[in-house]
Amino acid sequence: MASNAPGDCCVKGVRHDGEPTGTLIKIDTHDAYQATPDPSKAKDAAILIIPDVISIWQNSKLIADQFAANGYYTLIIDVFNGDAMSLNRPEGFDFFGWLNKGSTGDNPHTKEAVDPIVEKAIKFLKGEKGFKKIGAVGYCFGAKYVCRHFRNGIQAGFVAHPSFVEEEELEGFKAPLSIAAAETDEIFPAEKRHRSEQILAKNGLPYQINLYSQVVHGFAVRCDPSKKIQRFAKEQAFFQAVTWFDSWLL
Repeated sequence: MASNAPGDCCVKGVRHDGEPTGTLIKIDTHDAYQATPDPSKAKDAAILIIPDVISIWQNSKLIADQFAANGYYTLIIDVFNGDAMSLNRPEGFDFFGWLNKGSTGDNPHTKEAVDPIVEKAIKFLKGEKGFKKIGAVGYCFGAKYVCRHFRNGIQAGFVAHPSFVEEEELEGFKAPLSIAAAETDEIFPAEKRHRSEQILAKNGLPYQINLYSQVVHGFAVRCDPSKKIQRFAKEQAFFQAVTWFDSWLL
């Protein structure tokens, strides 16, 4: 793997303050959240956010709104069929049981279940919204599916603290890719970062791996903003993404 499997750190964090300004919609039967830019600032490109296991919630909505404030129509798709995890689950939760079978035992969150949902979101952006340029953002769980769906029209990618990404999936992403990594991260540790660097260098396309000190897995979505170093890392990772898309998507 280019990153390890998810763990308890994927659901820990802090809920952020703010009032989301986007709207909830449906794409087929799946929940989604759209954030629309001011028409005077709108760019000719869309961003698809494939979220972490908490899916569409306060923090991810605020991030989508920030992308919209920077001119990008932004869509978050719930890839969990309404079965997302809650923040700060108790220790001992059967994470892999949830991945393989879902909370009800018949709602898996494997690639066989998630891939079709991501494809519907991309089809929505291309068809109903008419975008020809699509960038994708993947946080934690979502990073795997940014890499997997280059073939469906993703033209530039940004991932933060990725999990569950296979080496062949990273190799298959034949587009510019930016990665935000945490200094302390059992899921994307130093050896995985270095291996990812080797793979991306071999691909010969623009890539970037930024390492943020004194933060842990999940910082780009669920950090504690009352702590200056964490707030700085989250904000810089967001600016990293916007700058990447401004440079390689437009």
